[in-house]
Amino acid sequence: MDPVALILILLVLIAVAAAALAVVNQRRNPGSRGSEPGTGFHELHSDYQSGVGGGENQSWKIPRDPQDYAKLFIPKDASQ
Repeated sequence: MDPVALILILLVLIAVAAAALAVVNQRRNPGSRGSEPGTGFHELHSDYQSGVGGGENQSWKIPRDPQDYAKLFIPKDASQ
């Protein structure tokens, strides 16, 4: 067998094994998303710069409590 082909096959097998290990690791330890509920607020910041001298900075306060957060999406004129 040609040594170049053998090296190529080995590289492909290593890449496939690394991808399989990454998938297995991600499924075993998916990581954490979101944040723990509690009291108070999260403060979010957005800093946008257009590169031509324009830009915009904004901040938002989002409640940590899931029920308070859900209430933000209820229209003010909704019947209770």
